[in-house]
Amino acid sequence: MNMQLSKKTLVNIQPQAELITPSANVFELPEKVLQFGTGVLLRGLPDYFIDKANRQGIFNGRVVIVKSTASGGTDAFQQQDGLFTQVIKGIENGKEVSEKVINASVSRVLSAKEDWKQIFDCASNKEMQIIISNTTEVGIQMADDKIGGDEAPPSFPGKLLAFLYERFKVFNGSSESGMVIIPTELIVDNGKKLKSIVIAMAENNKLSAEFIQWLNEANDFCSSLVDRIVPGKLPADEQKAIENELGYSDELMIMSECFRLWAIESGSERVKDILSFAKADKGVVIAADIEKFRELKLRLLNGTHTFSCGLANLAGFTTVKEAMQDKKFNAFVSDLSKKEIAATISGDSISYAEAETFAQSVLDRFSNPHLDHKWISIAVQFTSKMKMRNIPLLVKHYSKSSEVPVNMALGFAAYLLFMKKTIETNTSLQDDNIGYITENWLDDATKTYVQNVLADEQFWGVSLAAMNGFADAVTTNVEQLQKEGAIQTV
Repeated sequence: MNMQLSKKTLVNIQPQAELITPSANVFELPEKVLQFGTGVLLRGLPDYFIDKANRQGIFNGRVVIVKSTASGGTDAFQQQDGLFTQVIKGIENGKEVSEKVINASVSRVLSAKEDWKQIFDCASNKEMQIIISNTTEVGIQMADDKIGGDEAPPSFPGKLLAFLYERFKVFNGSSESGMVIIPTELIVDNGKKLKSIVIAMAENNKLSAEFIQWLNEANDFCSSLVDRIVPGKLPADEQKAIENELGYSDELMIMSECFRLWAIESGSERVKDILSFAKADKGVVIAADIEKFRELKLRLLNGTHTFSCGLANLAGFTTVKEAMQDKKFNAFVSDLSKKEIAATISGDSISYAEAETFAQSVLDRFSNPHLDHKWISIAVQFTSKMKMRNIPLLVKHYSKSSEVPVNMALGFAAYLLFMKKTIETNTSLQDDNIGYITENWLDDATKTYVQNVLADEQFWGVSLAAMNGFADAVTTNVEQLQKEGAIQTV
């Protein structure tokens, strides 16, 4: 039976080529970060960067995690002294990567319900200057919490406000005591939204004007964008094999892909100094405007998924990695992302070189043999995804060129045919607009159907039929897909 990973057993773990272990002095580093959430994304991305920076002697600080939910406990973290193994597997720059890291960034995990006083005590720690959160999108919502008392407010903004108010009082409202607050919830302008909620809740609680001024001026609420697939727990048999290989058991072991991006919006030098861990890895970007990173992700990652999804499903591929092993399909995705989408979104704020580099990272991620990303899952709310992610791409393409984007046209044709087959076979698919497709596909007159759908300016926000050659290309592709099948058409 393997020993359990902990500070005590760390010295008995044998060095291995693929395993990165922490040095003993990491346990002496001060606590610098308060993190709301124990989830795998936070552990696999921000905590990964902090741990890496500590190993390089750059950040030199550890994380106190606040467990906000009522379910579960902190036992595994206590037993393992906050240590956990991150198994990193995937493709990077066309090469397979396999790495295991024992992450020692977490100092302790506290329960908001049971350890509120200890969490409050962190407010008096001068070195603690960073707050990170991932409480899901529902977590950043206005609440009528009452601030004060011995128990934690119910909502995350309430807990944050109570902590900041305590910090304000401890340090007499000094400007140096302000925090850098970085929400990672999947909301556009998450930092701005969180700040507005916290200030509104402070006003509702009739907290002092001096405190509200300190909230506004001494604290930096930074919007951020996170991008890394962290499935979390490994399959039981795979975890057991890795534990046998490493010689220890780990209840907190997680898996992630290689790709990593944490774009943090700030032009402040103070913020850059405090977030010194950013120097340890190119995956952390601090910029005055992170919109271009959102655009890269939305168009090249999500948009490529959406344009490829119908074709992959029609071809009978179950997972993304399976589709990418097919040379023809791989070439389609490559041409779509690099020659069409990257070229379309490049301009003043995004260079073609940047877009092409990101497109290559997308191809690597799609090809990751260790991820089972199913195409049918990607097809959920297919129509809404097509409207949000890809119609703006078509509009932008035609604003720059009159030529038909052949891969986009094929992707759109495959979407239409996939939706038709879904209706005909009565396949279960969550798509709030499936009735729209049903109404328009009145008979087998493909050209009429395509023309009706593409010309519907009210539905799409623009007439796709008015785009030079697009309707003809989509019609031809639908007919060819019906006649020859997806792979032959590609």
